[in-house]
Amino acid sequence: MKDFKDFLLKTNALALAVGVIIGAAVGKVVSSLVTDILMPPIGKMLGGIDLSNFFINLGPGTYNTLAEAKAAGAATINYGVFVNAIIDFLIIAFCVYMISKIALKPEPPPPPGPPTKACPQCSETILASAKKCKWCTSPV
Repeated sequence: MKDFKDFLLKTNALALAVGVIIGAAVGKVVSSLVTDILMPPIGKMLGGIDLSNFFINLGPGTYNTLAEAKAAGAATINYGVFVNAIIDFLIIAFCVYMISKIALKPEPPPPPGPPTKACPQCSETILASAKKCKWCTSPV
């Protein structure tokens, strides 16, 4: 039990748990954004259609909406719902991309150190301004 507790309290495990929880919450928000905010105006621009109602009925009978087909137990291919899911995915992927660009900015390279040279006697690296080698004490 102690090993399990130590594992759970490690920074990486906690960060992963927080990331999964936040990711699930962001996914719900983005799904609502697509379904409730973005798709209605897009449907309106396309002539007042609701993309989530686009489906192919695989059985006998005709249905005006996906809800009617589901209520009747008809087998359907719901390509409108699939288009909404693709839009959800693209928005979530873009958000993750933007977060990673902000959070994972590369650190600038460290400034170069003082100039160095090799000692002619022992070949150790010494400062270029040195008058004696700190390794073999020979004059440079």
